[in-house]
Amino acid sequence: MIKNKTYEYIIFVLLYREGRITMPVVTTSSRGQIVIPKEIRERLEIVPGKKLLIKVEGDHAIIKPLPDDPVDHFCGIFKGGSSLTKALLHERRRERKRESKKTTG
Repeated sequence: MIKNKTYEYIIFVLLYREGRITMPVVTTSSRGQIVIPKEIRERLEIVPGKKLLIKVEGDHAIIKPLPDDPVDHFCGIFKGGSSLTKALLHERRRERKRESKKTTG
């Protein structure tokens, strides 16, 4: 498995040096910091102070900008699905009926 990853990396470096791969490559600082290229910051609307989610998937990391207002962003996300509130109220009514049968019966 390591041999395959080493081989992939060597191919990537060769293609990058030849100019056949144009994706940006960044270098980490001694403190582990990176600079996100301007084109990517603009495309993803990353501004100073913007919160980013960093998620590890396998052998790489994914960086996603978080919404400025998460509550507003996720408001209505479950529209069109069944109403959890209605289901809970229905279940509560059934429980009340069972309880009243126990106390009266």
